[in-house]
Amino acid sequence: MKPSDALLLAATSVAAIANAQSAFAQDRTPEAASDNLADTIIVTGTRSQGRSKLSSASPVDVVTAQDLRQQGTTELGTALANIVPSIDFPRPSATDGTDAIRPATLRGMSPDQTLVLINGVRAHTSAQLNTNGSVGRGSAAVDLNTIPSTALESIEVLRDGASAQYGSDAIAGVINLRLRKADSGGGATVTYGIYDTQVDTARDSRHVTGESTVTVAGWQGAKLGQDGFITISGEYTHRNPTSRGDVDPRLSTPVVDNRFGDPEVTSYSGYVNAAKPIGDVWEIYGFGGYQYRNSTSAAFPRLDSAASAYGLDGFLPKINTHSRDLTATGGLRGEIAGWNADINLSYGRNKISYWTRDSANYTYGAGSQTDFYDGNVIYDQWVLGADFSKKFDIFQSLNVAWGVEGRREGYQINAGEYASYGYGTAYPTASPGAQGFGGFSPDNEVNEHRTNGSIYLDLEAQVTDKLLIGLAGRGEHYSDFGNTVNGKASARYDFSPAFGVRATASTGFRAPSLIQQYYTSVSSVIQNGNQVDTGTYPSNSSIAGALGGKALEPEKSTNLSAGFVVRSGGFSLTVDGYRIHVRNQLGLSENLSTSNTAVAAALTAYKAANPDAADVSAVRFFINGLATTTKGIDAVANYKIVTNAAGTFDLTLAGNLNDIDVTKVPTTTSTLPNAPTLFARSRILTIEKGTPRQKVTGSVAWSLGGIGATARVTYYGDVLQPGTTAAADIHTGKRAITDFELRYQPKESALNLAIGANNLLDVYPKQTPASLNTTGVTAFPYYSPFGFNGRYIYVRAGLNW
Repeated sequence: MKPSDALLLAATSVAAIANAQSAFAQDRTPEAASDNLADTIIVTGTRSQGRSKLSSASPVDVVTAQDLRQQGTTELGTALANIVPSIDFPRPSATDGTDAIRPATLRGMSPDQTLVLINGVRAHTSAQLNTNGSVGRGSAAVDLNTIPSTALESIEVLRDGASAQYGSDAIAGVINLRLRKADSGGGATVTYGIYDTQVDTARDSRHVTGESTVTVAGWQGAKLGQDGFITISGEYTHRNPTSRGDVDPRLSTPVVDNRFGDPEVTSYSGYVNAAKPIGDVWEIYGFGGYQYRNSTSAAFPRLDSAASAYGLDGFLPKINTHSRDLTATGGLRGEIAGWNADINLSYGRNKISYWTRDSANYTYGAGSQTDFYDGNVIYDQWVLGADFSKKFDIFQSLNVAWGVEGRREGYQINAGEYASYGYGTAYPTASPGAQGFGGFSPDNEVNEHRTNGSIYLDLEAQVTDKLLIGLAGRGEHYSDFGNTVNGKASARYDFSPAFGVRATASTGFRAPSLIQQYYTSVSSVIQNGNQVDTGTYPSNSSIAGALGGKALEPEKSTNLSAGFVVRSGGFSLTVDGYRIHVRNQLGLSENLSTSNTAVAAALTAYKAANPDAADVSAVRFFINGLATTTKGIDAVANYKIVTNAAGTFDLTLAGNLNDIDVTKVPTTTSTLPNAPTLFARSRILTIEKGTPRQKVTGSVAWSLGGIGATARVTYYGDVLQPGTTAAADIHTGKRAITDFELRYQPKESALNLAIGANNLLDVYPKQTPASLNTTGVTAFPYYSPFGFNGRYIYVRAGLNW
């Protein structure tokens, strides 16, 4: 990161808000200093009650329900990325299941290096492993879009390492989704939008109007007896697919024969949050939800020229996923011997079933079916936790928190129907399986489990009026790889009510997921009349072991951060620098092929020792040994102004400057001293440059009477989508995206209306050059952090009661 970038971000934050403060200073009322989000009490990153986002030792962003819903998008991942500069949510296409289950990143790091909580309880990850060339390759992360925005009261984003507090995965930080709590009232909204955009690709220019999305959402609060509550939320979404591909130059009459863009989606989601006191001290609570999502994306087209060799016409295969996601948590809160106690049990499960539609298995020829069931993957998780805290009159105050947690995880792969992966008799030498996405075979089936136990201690002492010190430690035991211990120290010193400094230092870890350890996907091909398997294997399998694969170990990190907080009336500014060094990081290797003499010799020896094993032409598996260093600065400036004549203005300028360096790359395994490339150039550059190094968001929210508006401009630095060589690299370019919404909501009326546009100025990333898009499919870089769909116009109508 250039020093000038850091200075520019901090200076811009101060200058922009200071100018606004000066412009409105004479028209302010005393209310400006009181009604401020900065005073919001947080529960993430601290176990001390009453801590606000500006009084904490670690940086925390608080996103309100209003922030999420005053947008055109109803996708939680997209809405969150629109507001928080350190979060990115790429919209990949032509990447198989990742099109439907899209991962978010924090500070440009791997999606699985951010821990997600729901009401403070660990959420379960998706069963989808990202294996293709997208951002987050090799990760299995929490699917944020399984939770409807209408079910949320707020989101807290802890931008700091927190493994010592919360356990595995919290290397980059923590996202805590806090559910709505209401014992009365309710609301319903309908949002409808369409794209109105000019699509200019390297070979084509066309105007698109349509590709609609409709979302219907609602919630209702009710009392449980006289002192409890239950809040029920639900959401239905149907999104038509988008198509932003180029014309296919291979056709005699070039036309768009692909569907490169967002998948078609139909989803139903429901969530419940409830609590009720039992007696004078204890409260029973529970929350949970379920989502069914049916997504259909497109693979690359199969032309007549290829399909006709098997007696078929050309076709466009579709990849259809059915995701069923369940969360259920119950617990008791109360007091035991003067200690605040919270004991809970949570279960989460994600099942993804795969289908290939409008396709064919070439080995069956003209008799091939067109729809194939490809099998399913399942991840589930039990978490039992007990947390205790008590405040002591030591120093000014000492908060002591400790707890234990047990977790059991499971992962399954279940085979699809034979035709999805197997051979027909019409063309037995053709590539078997469904074109576009081949099914899981019985050889891919797994059913694995592991257990984990942990204990932690968290101390937070207000030593003096000005000095806050925190210490945390956590020990964990995993049944598959053993023990790990991590610690964290934090401090904050307030020189005055208006200015304070803060810093943290911690160690962290991320346990290799069960999915990374056991995912298997093998495709079969025919070579010289023999069946040959190629694909992804567990690193501890015998075949991977022949190439040097071994049991995976946890990633380790060292996190450092330091910053300052400025607060005066309705104005606040936080600036935090950070450095995160990750060692022993996991990565999915390239295909190790028998075209390399060392690989061929190793696999020949393996075959001789295992005569019943299938012939294998290429193998890939996860490997420890990467090391990365992430450095950056987050700055957030906010100023809320209440005027008598012009209304209320909420001004925010926030930015993230981020630089990632891969400092170590494994080049050999224990058995392959002359191995082929384990991690290609494209993999390394995706880690380093696959997310924007600069992202700055400026927004103005204004209200006067029953009228309101939000204007937001987000600047994205250039992102690189790397190729196998520098000549094949594609850049998104530096872009600024403008969003605008106008609202009408009279205070005396339950009706509210809004009209708006995302990407108002219809901005696209740079085109993919025609020379690098020989099929016409990938017309724009799918690494684009803001997508590549163009202007989206929407209306929203709602009722509150």
